[in-house]
Amino acid sequence: MYNLPVIRVNALRKVYGSRVLALDGVDLHVREGEIFGVLGQSGAGKSTLLRCVNLLERPTSGTVQVGGRDLTALPEGELRRQRQRIGMIHQHFALLSSRTVADNIAFPLEIAGMSRAQRRARVAELLDLVGLADKAGARPAQLSGGQKQRVGIARALAARPKVLLSDEATSALDPATTQSILALLRRLNAELGLTILLITHEMQVIKSVCDSAATLREGRVVEAGGVYDLIATPGSLLTRELFPLPDPPPAGSLTLTLPIGRADEPIVSSLVRTYGVDVDIIGGTVEDLRGRSAGRLRVRIGGERAAEALESLRGRGVLVEAA
Repeated sequence: MYNLPVIRVNALRKVYGSRVLALDGVDLHVREGEIFGVLGQSGAGKSTLLRCVNLLERPTSGTVQVGGRDLTALPEGELRRQRQRIGMIHQHFALLSSRTVADNIAFPLEIAGMSRAQRRARVAELLDLVGLADKAGARPAQLSGGQKQRVGIARALAARPKVLLSDEATSALDPATTQSILALLRRLNAELGLTILLITHEMQVIKSVCDSAATLREGRVVEAGGVYDLIATPGSLLTRELFPLPDPPPAGSLTLTLPIGRADEPIVSSLVRTYGVDVDIIGGTVEDLRGRSAGRLRVRIGGERAAEALESLRGRGVLVEAA
């Protein structure tokens, strides 16, 4: 589905001062055209990682390649030119309060030396793209949080970047607005072929838009891969966070991870009818992941044909694990 990695982060370390280790040997490969989410709590190193990708923070060691160029090896002038191919949107919008919406979007184009007529045409195109064609003359103070973030996205796209970095872009927004911004990012990804690397502490972001994800803890990637692949992986940390189940698990219970797109099928009732087993459902979670259902159940299965029933589940693509 995707091409070779457009972002390659290898053995990345970032140390502040002599003691604070923010990133500890991070490897991350983001393929062209995908939306890749990095999930982690405050202090995990997410923002440092993102700022190292465009070298706003220079790593202590390791390499960062974007579009085949090793940014860590570039002289400053060439690095500035390469950064024009990388857009960035911010958690708190970072808009210039003294400028209108149109002038905020035009700002990077001014820096790039684009003529006024060209800027005007590009800004109009971007305002239409993010659904703010009627807000060109407004000031940031007159906008809602969602509108401000749409301005930030338009500004990040002004120079036609191939890569978009998102620094907790929805964490300051209410749930409904968050969904509208995530839908916009997914549309831009599809229509413009954008590669998007986003960081978040919100599982809803991963569920809604991400093709791949990594979990970052204490500056280290502890798990990474395609979201659907991770769900089918035994012991996946991401799966446990996506589909929380009651803890501690009762003795003898099992965890069933249902096949992607088939979580709404009557798998358990079919098992009871076919094998005459007793199924005690202790808890369960079903979620929609980009239009496809997925879920986990915690169950106890008893009866003479319990072993056959479990084998049947495995044959139907259900991941069966001891709870």
